[in-house]
Amino acid sequence: MRLRFWGTRGSIPVALTAADMRDRLAQALVRASGRTFASYEEAHAFASTELDFSLTHTFGGHTPCVEIEAGGEEYFVCDMGSGARPFGVHVLARQGGRPATVNVFMSHVHWDHIMGFPFFGPAYAPGTRIRIHGCHDVLEHAFRLQQSPPCFPVDFDQLGATIEFVKLEPGRAHEVGGMKVTPHLQLHSGDSYGYRFEHGGKSAVYSTDSEHKLENRAEAEGFARFFHDADAVVFDAMYALADAISIKADWGHSSNIVGVELCQMARARHLVLFHHEPANDDATLEGLLKEARRFEELTRTGDALRISAAYDGLEIDL
Repeated sequence: MRLRFWGTRGSIPVALTAADMRDRLAQALVRASGRTFASYEEAHAFASTELDFSLTHTFGGHTPCVEIEAGGEEYFVCDMGSGARPFGVHVLARQGGRPATVNVFMSHVHWDHIMGFPFFGPAYAPGTRIRIHGCHDVLEHAFRLQQSPPCFPVDFDQLGATIEFVKLEPGRAHEVGGMKVTPHLQLHSGDSYGYRFEHGGKSAVYSTDSEHKLENRAEAEGFARFFHDADAVVFDAMYALADAISIKADWGHSSNIVGVELCQMARARHLVLFHHEPANDDATLEGLLKEARRFEELTRTGDALRISAAYDGLEIDL
């Protein structure tokens, strides 16, 4: 099983600005002061080994879209944020003209999670089959609404693919294309649902747009069971802990520290911080990652929990 991240931001897409790029270049030049490089390869090695991630990479700017690759012919993907556009390019290139079957699993239908679908190339390709799974009664209505006048020039009924909407029952395991999929209700405005995927002895949990109040022991234990022994947990860590429990309490999102605590309770193996705050730059996100890793070290009682911060283009093999 492989996780491939096409979009990792929350709320709204963001992009690096010209000022961001100038700042990075200036910092890199300062770090390289007094150094000389005889070739591109030497300069590349310096950037790769001696500069911080936040100078040489970006966590990206697309909103949520995460592919779960299970080795078969069908595609599995969580949410259709703006990352669905590059995901669609990937599907079409891989298929090489052959029709695809794409299984979509929707956490909820807030705009940042559906906004990429009108730009999802396979939706325009005759012969493509798209099954959109979810637990909300308004699932189909939301997808059609964003492509209705005056919001978008192509009506939903003009799409070339065969598209069906599949209602899932929360708390029950479903078999979809050889994948075992279990939805779980989460605390978020209008409700959201996490998904546990199991295939070939591996398991991955996609849990975004979910607020956790750990003082509610029953709720925490319920999520620990949902995450239990997962090889990877993709977790909504939109806020720092201080914000999550104070000025942004009841906003429907969680924090890096709560992700560590729940994954430790669940004995999960890999926590992937996700749904990054659009106002946070790469240096801030890198700081939140370091903070989570340090907290894990200080509170560790058993096996180490691996912690990563998702970025557009990240691939994780389970």
